Amino acid sequence: MSDFFNNSDISQQQTEQLVSETLKDYDDGELYLENSKSESLLLDDGKIKNTSFDSNLGFGFRAVDNDKTAFCHSNIISKKSLSDASKNLISNLHSNKEASQKQESPKRTNSKLYEDINPIDNKPFQEKVELLKKIDEYVRGKSSNIKQVTASFFGEHQSVEIIKSDNQVYKDQRPLVRFNVSVMVEKNGKKETGSYGTGGRMDYEQYLSNENWKKICDEAIRQAEVNIESKPAPAGEMKVVLGPGWPGIILHEAIGHGLEGDFNRKKTSAFHNLMGQKIAHENVTVVDDGTIASRRGSLTIDDEGTPTSRNVLIEKGILKNFMQDRLNAKLMNVAPTGNGRRESFEYAPMPRMTNTFMINGDHTQDEMIKSVDKGIYAVSFGGGQVDITNGKFVFSCTEAYEINNGKIGSPLKGVTLIGNGPDILTKVSMVGNDMELDPGIGTCGKNGQWVPVGVGQPSILVDQITVGGTSI
Repeated sequence: MSDFFNNSDISQQQTEQLVSETLKDYDDGELYLENSKSESLLLDDGKIKNTSFDSNLGFGFRAVDNDKTAFCHSNIISKKSLSDASKNLISNLHSNKEASQKQESPKRTNSKLYEDINPIDNKPFQEKVELLKKIDEYVRGKSSNIKQVTASFFGEHQSVEIIKSDNQVYKDQRPLVRFNVSVMVEKNGKKETGSYGTGGRMDYEQYLSNENWKKICDEAIRQAEVNIESKPAPAGEMKVVLGPGWPGIILHEAIGHGLEGDFNRKKTSAFHNLMGQKIAHENVTVVDDGTIASRRGSLTIDDEGTPTSRNVLIEKGILKNFMQDRLNAKLMNVAPTGNGRRESFEYAPMPRMTNTFMINGDHTQDEMIKSVDKGIYAVSFGGGQVDITNGKFVFSCTEAYEINNGKIGSPLKGVTLIGNGPDILTKVSMVGNDMELDPGIGTCGKNGQWVPVGVGQPSILVDQITVGGTSI
């Protein structure tokens, strides 16, 4: 018996029958049931400034016929709400039985990428409050220059059930946590901040036990102290070494979105007509992999019931694949890749990234630095903007250094990187052997929907990129 029907006037069996009857003449579709709970706690200046707890229960009902989609959702799971949704789908999407090609339900695997745990319930609320206060005391005790400390926890447990027209039912229990620390340092009248965080599909304790939280605090302090010593950034065309891990956010934004199936089917992506062609230097291989255990962007199944996969997007510079949900895969005559994702039951799924990263090359970061006479070493990034139709991007660096005569020099403030994703791919001349994934803090927006994702890369050398700074 499904938990979704414990307090409902409709049974699991009746619901499956309704889904089957509603979708029988359509190519595809599903009933997506979701019960999620989330919490957040924020400490600022030694006080708990905000706490919240949210609960979200409901369904999204979708029917697909060729390239047309009808979708209804409700936060009430009942005989009437499901029946009304069924009638609305049928009235809004007139099927053509002769032309309809029923898609097979996703193949199941025995793979499970995270435990069936609820991080919210596994650690008492008061313990979380006390730990945040302890974090504040620890950070402030590090230096008299620290003027502000902000720390936060976020936890979520999402229970998902997907019912297909052939009564196949797919279930998933998804934990998710995140821990962040931000520090402001003041020295000689100058103020700068540093921040760091971690997270993934685990319990809080797996990140915070044995005082692991101190490492997060120390990194936030280090970043702030580096930035307090920074000088104005140069501007102009120059070589840039991007560090491993979080700098992969540029790969995600400037290139990853352009490799999602819907943009390419609609021919709005800069990559839509380049399949099989060389689009990057031969040392560049890019992967989207939703199967990495416990990672923030990983899913045992996507939000259509398809198991996630390791999908090679670019192999040795050649464009090989796009990321696909079921709808766009069918219309493009390819297989779904397990990238059908939605923010909640209130939305229909669409192609989204999971964990997107560049794999290792043969060079060391030292080799890259030594090859640069004048340039920038970018370690971490903040916000950015991307135009998906042409790949143009602007990203601001939260930690960066000058490179002079093959050596890392002073930290820089105000560095922005300006470029074009497809163009940048061709200018990557060295790929490092130090690949890292980000610490587990990524969230991606698309068409108003936000989902957790992962990014990563080894160090890479870009031979030419526009650097926006505050001096020339």
